[in-house]
Amino acid sequence: MSQKFIKLFLRLGIGIGFLSAVADRFGLWPAEISAWGNWENFLGYTQLINPIIPESLVPAVGGIATGAEILFGICLIIGFKTELTAKLSGYLMLIFALAITFSTGVKGALDYSVFVASAAAFALGTMKEKYLELDVLISKNKD
Repeated sequence: MSQKFIKLFLRLGIGIGFLSAVADRFGLWPAEISAWGNWENFLGYTQLINPIIPESLVPAVGGIATGAEILFGICLIIGFKTELTAKLSGYLMLIFALAITFSTGVKGALDYSVFVASAAAFALGTMKEKYLELDVLISKNKD
């Protein structure tokens, strides 16, 4: 399989994964397949995996994480600033993985493949060849 198709697969997989998790928080997935199902449950989980964060700051932390996932998801899908967005996504997922690991144990982070997703995002961040990316159109317009 060519490098450009692997890069596209990584972009779409990570980006759609972010947006799927966000959709779950807003109750857009059916209850029987949902992890959180609503914003309140998501904030409860955010508090669980970040026990050192004061309860009053949990909504802000959850909102920032959700905003980052929406932004990164869209940027990866359309191919905007792909390398930078992929690296930032890798750090975000690594933070999630470590928070899960230190609060509830490594099994959850492994079962949900958060370390693997983080590694995939970091790998995507090293791929320079452009394929079906908005960045290509932007760079052509600058020339």
